[in-house]
Order: sequence, then C-alpha cells, then structure tokens
Amino acid sequence: MSRPRRVRAEATAAYRSFVRRKTAVFFTFLFPVILVVIFGALVSTRPGGGGLFAEPAAYYVPGYLATVVLFTPLSRVGSEIARHREGNRFEKLATTPLTRAEWLLAHTAVNVAIIGAASALILALTLLLTDADVPVTPALALLVPLVVLGVVLFCGFGAVLGSLADSQDGVIAASNTIALPLLFLSDTFLTTDLLPAWFAPAVNLSPLTYFARGVRGVTYGADGGLYVPPLGVLGNLAVLTALAVVFFAAGAVAIPRTD
Repeated sequence: MSRPRRVRAEATAAYRSFVRRKTAVFFTFLFPVILVVIFGALVSTRPGGGGLFAEPAAYYVPGYLATVVLFTPLSRVGSEIARHREGNRFEKLATTPLTRAEWLLAHTAVNVAIIGAASALILALTLLLTDADVPVTPALALLVPLVVLGVVLFCGFGAVLGSLADSQDGVIAASNTIALPLLFLSDTFLTTDLLPAWFAPAVNLSPLTYFARGVRGVTYGADGGLYVPPLGVLGNLAVLTALAVVFFAAGAVAIPRTD
C-alpha cells in the first residue's frame, strides 16, 4: 500500500471515529459559538472606552478563531494518543507499514477539515451577531493557510502532550492548563498594553501570538485600511510555518512505537 493510501485509510478511520462520538462533535462546535455569543453579542465591544473589549469587534476575530484552532487539536490528538496507549494499539500499528509521521498526518488532516468548518461557522456568526467589519481583500485568502498551519502546529503539540501524559484525563488537564493561558496571553482578547510592561515581551514566546496577529492583519480594518501587525502578515505567516514544521516533527517523534 502506497503512502497516500495509508494516510487516507487512517484519516478515514479517524474521521469515522470522531463523528461516532456525538458529544465530541457537539462541543467542538458549541464552545467557540458560546464565546462569540457571550463576548461578541452580549458583552459587545466599547471602542475607545478603555479596558477590556475597548477595540472594534473585528479586532477580536483572531481570539474567537483561536479557541477552536488551539483547544480542539490539543485535546483531540492528545486524547487519541492516550487511548491508543491504553489499548496497546501502537503495538499493533508497529506491525504495519504506517509510520508515526503518517499517523499524525492523517489525524492532522481530519482536524484541519473539522476545524476549518468550525472556523467558517465562527466567522459567519461573528459577522452576523456583532458589528465586526471584515474587509474583503485579496489578503483575506491568507486566512486559509493561517488556520491550516495553526491546526498543524497544535496537532503536533497535542501529540507531544498525549505521549507524555499518563492517561486521557491527564491529557485533558494538561491541554486545558496550557491552552487557557495561551488563549488570553497571546495578543488575542487582551491587548499588550493591558499587560504589565515586564510581561508584554513574553507574548512573543507564544506560538498562538503569530496566528492571532496574522489573522488580525487580514480580518481587521482600521481607518479604512488593514491593520499591520508586528512582522507584517507574511512575517507572522512565515514564523507560524516554521513553528508548525517544528511542532509537527516533534509530535511525530514523540508518538510511541509500542506501550
């Protein structure tokens, strides 16, 4: 069996496994929708009012997308690896031609499809329920590779967590412990001027920061033009690409051959 066929077969199995877990499907889409409804529609923004949500609604689009790009791969891939370890499935996989990188690629492809659909839903709801004004420009097409690379990055991160944690509960606890601070300290919902001056540079250490700034650069209109993030949109895309390659490689290496 060729490599594409091996990856396709594993991806098909992973997708069917996901859709059979109705609760997982439901909350994958529900959690970010709840955030959009609460923060975008109910709390709303107060441009120029100071404090939280003082920016125009479109400024927070990266934060809404980050909820699904960050949380879903970490928990799904990490939990899948933990389940495989508990069921000794990696011992069986070791007897097949499927490599660890191919296994991770297949599961990453499934996550890209699921999270891509969820991101489209979130963006549509944001435009529908808030007064966000996303400029339609050729640069908006870069939103697709930004989401894909973000998913690849955090799938690799999730694979590392799943390989290190001792159980599915451990994966969930670890992923939430890591994801929650990243969600708010990566130039998403909190602007850097709201953080202590000594901590602000640490925002650049978060891989999610480059996703958020890249997305904001193509979705946030300010004074009739595009918001220009540090490093620019292409600069953030380049950093995100490098980080995605590094994290994916680390995740593939971390996946156990046997347990």
